[in-house]
Amino acid sequence: MPEIQMPKLSDTMTEGTLVSWKKKKGDQVSAGEVLAEIETDKATMEWESPEDGTLTEIYIEEGGKVNVGDKIAFIGGEGEAAPKQVAKTQKEEKQPKPAEQKEKQPQTETEKSAPPQTKEKETPQQPKPVEAGAPPASKKEKPEEARVRASPVARRVAAELGIDLNSVKGTGPEGRVTETDVRAAAKSVGAVADRGDAKVESKPKPSTKPGESARIQLSGMRKIIAQRLVESLGPVPHFYLQIDVNAGPLMEAREELKSAGEGADAAKITVNDLVLKAAVQAAVKVPRANASFEGDAIVQYADVDLGIAVAIEDGLLTPVIRAAQNKSLREISEVAKDLAHRARNKRMKPEEFQGGTFTVSNLGGLGIDSFSAVINPPQGFILAVGKITKAPVIDDGDQIIVGHRMSLTMSCDHRVIDGALGAEYLKELRHLLENPALLMV
Repeated sequence: MPEIQMPKLSDTMTEGTLVSWKKKKGDQVSAGEVLAEIETDKATMEWESPEDGTLTEIYIEEGGKVNVGDKIAFIGGEGEAAPKQVAKTQKEEKQPKPAEQKEKQPQTETEKSAPPQTKEKETPQQPKPVEAGAPPASKKEKPEEARVRASPVARRVAAELGIDLNSVKGTGPEGRVTETDVRAAAKSVGAVADRGDAKVESKPKPSTKPGESARIQLSGMRKIIAQRLVESLGPVPHFYLQIDVNAGPLMEAREELKSAGEGADAAKITVNDLVLKAAVQAAVKVPRANASFEGDAIVQYADVDLGIAVAIEDGLLTPVIRAAQNKSLREISEVAKDLAHRARNKRMKPEEFQGGTFTVSNLGGLGIDSFSAVINPPQGFILAVGKITKAPVIDDGDQIIVGHRMSLTMSCDHRVIDGALGAEYLKELRHLLENPALLMV
């Protein structure tokens, strides 16, 4: 059976972090069974075993970073062992000894001209200055720290709270230190300090520059977000169109659906679901907006693959509702909630957040009145949705009344969408949102 390699779980992934093994060495595994949890540049996800057999070797420990295509484990058949040469190579890579290699090089040259007795005398004397010197002693401490089994999140929290991982007892698989263990240790240290039994304070590690409280290492996802934003705002010529929509009919439609009963499917539909459905139908009505720029051509898509921006702890994911134009309001609502839930719990599959013809980002639930979002290349636009607010409006009888308004901002790639085309899309979108009965058919 082939050795198991670090998979490419996203189109931009070049390396992955092995967060945790779900199986131990010697365990039986089946194809399709969850084998490990891997952090990519976009999400942390469960990875299923591609083979049946026994997990004979684990080459990469938890927390280790591996390039795509590198060997991480070996799953053997009955009585099949991992190749000794490969296993040995992996062990040597885990325990590099550059200091010893440097010492051996000059010694080898001396050995050529020195008699055997001299060689025997010099060999045991070489470690002495290493043991006596302070710098080599400090170097020995680093491998010990690296051997502490801890999740990446636990390491980050420990650094922020100033907790030594060597002093934390792990409760995870095979004694792995978890985030909960670190926080519990921090609380116990604080409790001891309060009783006066110890003068240990739970503080972040001293910053390397004056005025800094902490330095947080970028996760793979955050690095890609930074890279993609530069790629978007730099080469992509953005322009913005904004409208205010009468959200009164949306609120009324939501109340009518809610009155259908808490147990009914209709009661689970939110205003955001109505906005998503309207955005899809408007793209069907104005198909030229459902497009992207590709080299020397503008590509128009047959399907509306709707991206929905979901905020997670490490950044932002945009899971995609495939062929959304063929789905009912209820189906869009169900799929959107399922994707958002799994995105926040890091249980996404790679194909579920790749692609998309345009994206909707809604920050209304977080109290944002209006905002401009950055396009996710190569998509042609992104729609930013603000919260619904009460505002004075003039009715058909020229009377000032209290109304509900919602702000929508369309960020457009000017290479794909001109002002007139963007205005046409927003006009259709406004019509659908102000007449939500059209979204039910």
